[in-house]
Amino acid sequence: MITDEQFRLLKKRRDMGETQETAAAIAGMSERTARNWEKKGVAPSQTKKPRTWRTRKDPFSGVWEKEVVPLLKADEKGELRATTVLQELEERYPGQFQEGQKRTLQRRMSDWRALHGPEREVYFAQEHPPGREAAVDFTHMSDLGVTIAGVAFAHLLFALRLSFSGWTWVQVAFSETFEALVRGLQGALWDLGGCTEVVRHDNLSAATHELKKSGGRHLTARFRSVLEHYGVDSTRIRPGKSHENGVVEKGHDLVKSAVAQALLLRGSRDFASPEEYESFVRSVVERQLNRRAAEKLLVEREHLRPLPSTSLPSYTTHSSTVRKWSTIQVNARTYSVPSRLIGRQVKVRQHPEVVEVYYKDRLIETMPRLLGDRLARIDYRHVIHSLVRKPGAFARYRYREELFPSLVFRQAYDALRRFRGERADIEYVRILQLAAEPLEGPVERALEQLLASRSAFDYAAVKEIAKPEPVHVPALRIPSPNLAVYDAMLCAGAP
Repeated sequence: MITDEQFRLLKKRRDMGETQETAAAIAGMSERTARNWEKKGVAPSQTKKPRTWRTRKDPFSGVWEKEVVPLLKADEKGELRATTVLQELEERYPGQFQEGQKRTLQRRMSDWRALHGPEREVYFAQEHPPGREAAVDFTHMSDLGVTIAGVAFAHLLFALRLSFSGWTWVQVAFSETFEALVRGLQGALWDLGGCTEVVRHDNLSAATHELKKSGGRHLTARFRSVLEHYGVDSTRIRPGKSHENGVVEKGHDLVKSAVAQALLLRGSRDFASPEEYESFVRSVVERQLNRRAAEKLLVEREHLRPLPSTSLPSYTTHSSTVRKWSTIQVNARTYSVPSRLIGRQVKVRQHPEVVEVYYKDRLIETMPRLLGDRLARIDYRHVIHSLVRKPGAFARYRYREELFPSLVFRQAYDALRRFRGERADIEYVRILQLAAEPLEGPVERALEQLLASRSAFDYAAVKEIAKPEPVHVPALRIPSPNLAVYDAMLCAGAP
């Protein structure tokens, strides 16, 4: 059997002026065979006729037109699966069909849809002029298994990707908030050194809100003001049509793949801090993605619009009056503040990751921002001085679960319930007051020690370990000796 490669070698050698005998020997065939293929003038693969007959009997020939085709015609969206059809045929014709015929049915259904099925959605390749568009979006990264100091690191990445050059800028985020969006957008534009004409994004709630009458979505006033500050327009994809933001979606895939491979080479997915991890991700993006985009980025930068004179704050300011519960409300979330501010109005700056509380322009408190499903953050130090005077309030305190600084404190309270019964609340509140002195670390270690002993304990036992009373050493006063006595003894001739 002569292969196409042998035929091409024969033809090449003959074109080079070799004799038929020599060319045939080099191609690995007889001179007679070489003569026959030269007469044909085409490669062996071109002489084969496609097979138009079946090699085995079609198991669906008797039911295809009568049973299957009507089902396919009724399936206007092309969603019906071969598994479902095969199960239906097994019900209608017991014993005639089996699981091993599924692949045959899949091929027949696929071929029928290609010839007679519903029209499929067409995607249109786009041309992107330099400097026109930047696409932004958030993507989840937790599936990479990254840890910070051994603790699982749940996070997202904000990404901005230029549609023309593919230049990509990323930043770690923890939620798709307005502040995270603004911080990421501004960070990317200032690092880029200019503005595109358009920013393309999806309908995330940080940038858009729902129109009650039409059911559509529109830019929020505060995000529109950010875009106006930079002189850029907004284009949005339709809800549920992520492919319409394909530039940044493709960027997400490239970033995730590059980071995953870099983590394998690094040999560890653990980092000392979020900052170290973010630096690692950015270095990967620079090496693996932006280096390839360098030439097109030079072209794109020539078409960028200039940046404004200043950037905007990446936080949102709120005013709140501290309620009698020593708490404030910020975006339907509750935070505790020092009780001395009760009744006072404070300013709150809500950053992507932290919340700052100001009173008369003085920073009073900085605390982690509540994200996700968590709706309250109560610092026991803000309320313990009152709670220790009203320990009965602990049992049904709305935010009682917030008064367990760690799992050890929760376990200690459960143990006190077993050992002390109704006095458990009093004992625990006093232990919490001891931890607020501040002795939280020593108190937690004392609780661990007492829990390990499995013996009954109370506030006094915890205090004895965490803050032992200093040993009282009596002060002794020894008078100075009177040397005149010794002089008198010597003068009297004492031996």
